Amino acid sequence: MAASPHTLSSRLLTGWVGGCVWYLERRAGQESPHKFMRLFRSVNKQWITFQHFNFLKRMYVTQLNRSLHQQVKPKPEPLASSFLEKTSSSQTKAEIYQMRSLSPPSLPLSRKSNEKGLTELGSASIIKSSIEVGNETRDEKQWKEMKLQLENLPGILARLSKIKLTALVVSTTSAGFALAPGPFDLPCFLLTFVGTGLASCAANCINQFFEVPFDSNMNRTKNRPLVRGQISPLLAVSFATCCAVPGVALLTWGVNPLTGALGAFNIFLYTCCYTPLKRISIANTWVGAVVGAIPPVMGWTAATGSLGAGAFLLGGILYSWQFPHFNALSWGLREDYSRGGYCMMSVTHPALCRRVALRHCLALIGLSTAAPLLDITTWTFPIISLPINLYISYLGFRFYTEADRKSSRKLFFCSLWHLPLLLLLLLTCKQDGKGVRGEPRG
Repeated sequence: MAASPHTLSSRLLTGWVGGCVWYLERRAGQESPHKFMRLFRSVNKQWITFQHFNFLKRMYVTQLNRSLHQQVKPKPEPLASSFLEKTSSSQTKAEIYQMRSLSPPSLPLSRKSNEKGLTELGSASIIKSSIEVGNETRDEKQWKEMKLQLENLPGILARLSKIKLTALVVSTTSAGFALAPGPFDLPCFLLTFVGTGLASCAANCINQFFEVPFDSNMNRTKNRPLVRGQISPLLAVSFATCCAVPGVALLTWGVNPLTGALGAFNIFLYTCCYTPLKRISIANTWVGAVVGAIPPVMGWTAATGSLGAGAFLLGGILYSWQFPHFNALSWGLREDYSRGGYCMMSVTHPALCRRVALRHCLALIGLSTAAPLLDITTWTFPIISLPINLYISYLGFRFYTEADRKSSRKLFFCSLWHLPLLLLLLLTCKQDGKGVRGEPRG
């Protein structure tokens, strides 16, 4: 059966395109410098080895690529003199496009003796450099023993546990304990303080352990201890376990089971829900806000032994405060988060990021007004807290309308002093000796 003209034309066109592609590939392979191709493959091999065995440190590859790029840059024309020969334009182009990774650049001299000495020197340097590069490559492919000095261990563990974030968590827990009705129990407060701090350190360690490949791609997190190889993953996990078990045990048996359950749930929520959601959905911001809202609730339950309207009010204040704080921070780090592969509102939904920040700035005014309605503070609190709440709302509106780094930076730095001042005003205006709705503590 004879083929149709359409089928014949399709076959001829396909064969012609395939022949053109084959010719171009062959021509490119013949004209490409073989040294560059071999060097490129070896660079990739070193990078993969470095990635798997040294936790994605890219400094070596970056410096190596920078040196390669410098070698192919055209050199300035030499000055005219009696003993230097002028190179032609064709020779200059050949030197520019021919990459010599190991041999140093040679200057053409007029005297034959100098040319002979320079050639011998160049050959000797080539042999020496090739031996050194071979030894470095062999060393990079092998496992390296990590040397950890004991005097550096406290600082490394402090950065591994995100000591500043842990201090913020402990301070909000202490504020919840102090705002709870009833007399102040110092032993119970100390157990809550230590247990919450240990639980926060454990959660932060596990978070960094899971995010090593992604933190290495971000300028903000590339110097973390696990990324730089300052501490082994086994030691990091062991440290997290030694913090989590005593922390939850202190909160459960030293304080009360409800506080211990909240501490264990918060560790699970931060490590197993919030951390993987950062690379999947923008819902991670709302989950992270819940994680930050639980510590003051733990302080309230540690002091009272039960949940109440005051606990939910404190949790709501911390929940709303985190949106202008984190959304303003992530706005200035959008490129970094995108490079790390994190799904943030500032990257995928920038309009929603600004809108949510403004919405929760205004929510702080309503939550402050609800405090005296729940008999947690006097009516003085919503009045004296109104100026700082209006100011952060103004900065949230500026961030919503202008959407630039300057407005986001102002909102972020305002959130740093807004929360401590708001909690201090809460403590100042606390109603002494009363529980929620004016009932004495049972």
